[in-house]
Amino acid sequence: MAKGIERPLDLLNNSKGQEVLVYLKGGKQFTGTLLAFDIHINLVLDNVKQMEDGEVKTSLGLTFLRGDTIIYISPASTALKK
Repeated sequence: MAKGIERPLDLLNNSKGQEVLVYLKGGKQFTGTLLAFDIHINLVLDNVKQMEDGEVKTSLGLTFLRGDTIIYISPASTALKK
């Protein structure tokens, strides 16, 4: 297993305080610092930016994202490297 990740939520736990990329149903993408999450994968992010075509579209600040709208979450450091 990669760096002590044995369960799906371990990745989120390891990503607290770090920047993550979140892709939502409908194609919206957000980046921000992961502050908190729950078992439903509801997220609280800070310094949130809505991304479109790799560019910042809107800055939102502190934001709650509902878990049932999320398709995937990735540590931004790995997701943004192409």
